[in-house]
Amino acid sequence: MEDGIRISEDAGLYRPLTDGYTNASDDSRLKQLGYRQELSRSLSSIGNFAVTFTIISVLTGLTTTFNTGLTYGGPLTMVYGWPIVGMLTLVVGLAMAEICSAYPTSGGLYFWSAKLCGNEWGPFASWLTGWFNIVGQWAVTTSIDFSLAQMIQVIILLSTGGANGGGYEASKYVVIAFHGGILLMHAILNSLPISVLSFFGQLAAAWNIVGVFVLMILIPLVATERASAKFVFTYFNTDSAEGINSKAYIFVLGLLMSQYTLTGYDASAHMTEETKSADVNGPRGIISAIGISVIVGWGYIIGITFAVTDISYLLSSTNDAGGYAIAEVFYQAFKSRYGSGVGGIICLGVVAVAIFFCGMGSVTSNSRMAYAFSRDGAMPFSPLWHKVNSQEVPINAVWLSAVISFCMALTSLGSLVAFQAMVSIATIGLYIAYALPIFFRVTLARKSFIPGPFNLGRYGILVGWVAVLWVITISVLFSLPVAYPITTETLNYTPVAVGGLLFLAVASWIISARHWFKGPITNIDT
Repeated sequence: MEDGIRISEDAGLYRPLTDGYTNASDDSRLKQLGYRQELSRSLSSIGNFAVTFTIISVLTGLTTTFNTGLTYGGPLTMVYGWPIVGMLTLVVGLAMAEICSAYPTSGGLYFWSAKLCGNEWGPFASWLTGWFNIVGQWAVTTSIDFSLAQMIQVIILLSTGGANGGGYEASKYVVIAFHGGILLMHAILNSLPISVLSFFGQLAAAWNIVGVFVLMILIPLVATERASAKFVFTYFNTDSAEGINSKAYIFVLGLLMSQYTLTGYDASAHMTEETKSADVNGPRGIISAIGISVIVGWGYIIGITFAVTDISYLLSSTNDAGGYAIAEVFYQAFKSRYGSGVGGIICLGVVAVAIFFCGMGSVTSNSRMAYAFSRDGAMPFSPLWHKVNSQEVPINAVWLSAVISFCMALTSLGSLVAFQAMVSIATIGLYIAYALPIFFRVTLARKSFIPGPFNLGRYGILVGWVAVLWVITISVLFSLPVAYPITTETLNYTPVAVGGLLFLAVASWIISARHWFKGPITNIDT
């Protein structure tokens, strides 16, 4: 490793592969990049897309953050904020897809940073990007599975009579037990061959799409009271944001709902060593997953908002769902028409299944990132985490990801504020990892970057800069206080969490890693 970033001598030169190329040609491209094929390359274009689409999962993100959207601006913020964030997220995705096409490896972002920076700065850029990426991914899994545990809690509460009818309200210890059980199931499923996961991924993608369309039509149709089109498309809620009077401030805080949902699409890059025609299908997976999510997500927001009539009641902890707004919407829609909220509980079950699939896909992506990062020696006990079993699954990385995600959730037992700070890395930390290689692409590698078959041509630099500026913008906006006056309970700890991760990554580099981590290294001769 003393020679810096070691790869094949011709790895910098992209060699076009023939049309209809087989796994052998994919493997040759991987060899050009310095790695031998160890994982099973059996994912199709649809399979790659399905994993990423399932992780984005509009049913998961929009349902679990609906309270945020209602609190900060309500219908207007949600209906118009979603396409704004969606289009800018697509710009970030396009910039990432272009780089993914040139470097289709499981390492994804950190490998890109190393290659784009070159031997002098590459190791540090790779180290920084890699740790933001993997910690951000673990935080995403933690957040997804914890939200499923909370959803199960609400389903049980409503099924036993609701908050106003003596329903069972699980303690924080029961919720963390649910979380642990969910992660255990996800680890077991991810221990199966990739061909099985591909089937589940495609099933999950279909479940998300069908679920969105069923719920966006069914809920407002069943509800006896529906909002007017004027309310859905023009009403701006300023009554729920605690101590904040600025409409612009309220609006940008409400964008967190959309931006939190539209994350995790780096999964297509992490799955490229298991994807056929990876330098084409990896980029396609990123772009199609974002694009389709934006379209179906907008329909979901509009449809559900037609069933919203009393925002303050939906957000109140005195309602049957204990303040879980969208659960109350579903429950009351059926209860008001049929005298029973069972139909609403079943609808929540549809969402819960989508969240389960989302968490399963997130663990898949986590494990592939951990496998690649440890393959290059960046993680403690690296030889252990990059081992592949007889079914070509990075089994140890799968269980590592599940255990770390569970440990991150344990902070919720001490303080929900601390837990929220931890999972804030899921959005901002992950987007920083997205932006770093894009930034290097438009600066240090502006003239030397050699694109793959998917490229943006002369618009690559412009798209890259817009992507970087958007990430800088959301990093600032989502670090702002979310309530006034500022106290220990209302302080936004996002900059503390992200700053802490940055400090640890840089400090560990200066103290130790700079002496031994040389960036991506070839394993062809090992």
